[in-house]
Amino acid sequence: MIQTLDEHMVIEYTGLNLMEIQEMEMDMFLFYKREAFIYRMSQTESGRKYLENAWRISQTKPDREALREKTKRKGG
Repeated sequence: MIQTLDEHMVIEYTGLNLMEIQEMEMDMFLFYKREAFIYRMSQTESGRKYLENAWRISQTKPDREALREKTKRKGG
């Protein structure tokens, strides 16, 4: 297993070098790590589906319009 996978992902996404990444504030590193992950996942159909599902299960309020559409009676 690669020990520096997160760093590599951020380097690839930002173009910064390892020293610049290591000197970065933790909150900025985590921000870039998140952005790099989303970017990488959005490059494939299965990755986009993963991101869609991750977004969906993170929602805390119901999509009332979608629920109304699903429960609408046919012919009715």
